[in-house]
Amino acid sequence: MSLALLAALALFGADAAPRHSAELIFPLDDQHNHAPGIVECPNGDLLVSWYRGAGERSADDVAVYGARQASNQTAWSDAFLMADTPGFPDCNTCMMIDRQGRLQLFWPTILANTWESCLTKRRTSKDYVGPGPPTWDRETLVLLKPDDFSADANARLDELVAKYSLLLNDEQREEIAVGRKKLQDKLYQRLGWQPRCKPTVLPSGRILLPLYTDTFSISIMAISDDDGETWYASKPLLGFGAIQPTVLRRDSGELVAYMRENGVEQRIRTASSQDEGLSWGPVTATALPNPGSGLDGVRLANGHWLLVYNDATDGRNSLAVSISEDEGKTWKWTRPLERQEQGSFHYPAVVQGRDGTIHVIYSYFVEGGKSMKHAAFNEAWVQTN
Repeated sequence: MSLALLAALALFGADAAPRHSAELIFPLDDQHNHAPGIVECPNGDLLVSWYRGAGERSADDVAVYGARQASNQTAWSDAFLMADTPGFPDCNTCMMIDRQGRLQLFWPTILANTWESCLTKRRTSKDYVGPGPPTWDRETLVLLKPDDFSADANARLDELVAKYSLLLNDEQREEIAVGRKKLQDKLYQRLGWQPRCKPTVLPSGRILLPLYTDTFSISIMAISDDDGETWYASKPLLGFGAIQPTVLRRDSGELVAYMRENGVEQRIRTASSQDEGLSWGPVTATALPNPGSGLDGVRLANGHWLLVYNDATDGRNSLAVSISEDEGKTWKWTRPLERQEQGSFHYPAVVQGRDGTIHVIYSYFVEGGKSMKHAAFNEAWVQTN
């Protein structure tokens, strides 16, 4: 047996003992703490981000905060400020470490207290290892100019209206009519795109930053071929009720996006791309339930896929992990991270560390307040449920 194989078995072997631990990042807090991101730093530290304030888009004190867990410690640092646009809400966060070893942070700033008015921002740092907040080198906007998608979007709306005609009430029909008008406006096609899940980096070096808009309840990919210096738009994923994608890559090169349900299907939505994210096939529903809440996924070092999501059609009091050994065709193992009568445990972000440990951070809302919770486990823990 080769040394490489022995090392792989030591780290990721199926016979590894199940491991799981979990803790709050900070004590329960009266403020709104939500929408986290997570990365493993080059030195093994974990760095997390989230937004905090009096509310969400309507609260002008909302800012992006962070904390870190040193690789040789179990405790988390005190929260520190990561980004703040004074007088405007700064919301959903996600992060990545790029090919140059830089930290990249993405989040939307809300201009007019509506999700539809957001602009996505990006910060980069070369100095983010060690105590305290990163030292930021640069801040830019992720601005997109999608090709006019009004014709394709209206055609898809026609199909959906025909399919669900008997279920639509007058208010929903009015919303569709307003949406059709907005589709003709260039501003609405370019404004309001915001992140939720982390970027996916392809073997070619291409970065796909998944974005979505509440204006039309659809998703799109911001694409960069120069490590985030410039961006352009993919064709939109015209699901109408399919938002906040996470993107995984099959060995064949096919990309699969999994999306939050924001419509009537009550299932995780999905679409695939054969051209590195430039265009996407039809948005369909998977067999996995979703109550209208965020999810995230990661391809593990052994090729298995892992999803973290609310495994119910109503409520966010159950948060589960599912693993697929056939690149998303089936999900063989599922185990709950949280399953309580009350509370809301949602908006997960997931990464796998270099030692094989899977790290999930998620919004943790209970009667006594709100926090971020971190769970660390191995694949064997999920498989032994």
